[in-house]
Amino acid sequence: MPFFLALIVLLSLPALEIYVLVQIYHVIGGWVFLLLLASAFVGWSMIAAERVTFFARITLAMQSGRSPFGVLISSGRTLLAGALLIIPGVITDVVALLVLLVPARLFARKGSTPPPTEPGVIEGEYRREHDDRLGR
Repeated sequence: MPFFLALIVLLSLPALEIYVLVQIYHVIGGWVFLLLLASAFVGWSMIAAERVTFFARITLAMQSGRSPFGVLISSGRTLLAGALLIIPGVITDVVALLVLLVPARLFARKGSTPPPTEPGVIEGEYRREHDDRLGR
């Protein structure tokens, strides 16, 4: 049953998109085509920018000792929103904006934050230098 429901929604989405586009065309005229092109350009730009910055962000997260899953979720949301913006239609554009605007922390688990350190503790790295290297 859930398969058939998903199939019906998937097949009815293009018809609903066309209906909404026609209704918006009656209100604002030919500007609707410019809006569709602009949203596709913004989606393409988001995907291109995320492709460039993804590896730097994941490397920085791993080097700083943080979990890379936050970066993966953030990048996945950006790529999904970009793909939805490229698809022509107003409904997919609204869904893309919702994907971008809904904070990711709403979906995060409550116990996933690392415990805070004790007050007065300074974490860091050190190395011992021999006295002959220090010039003493």
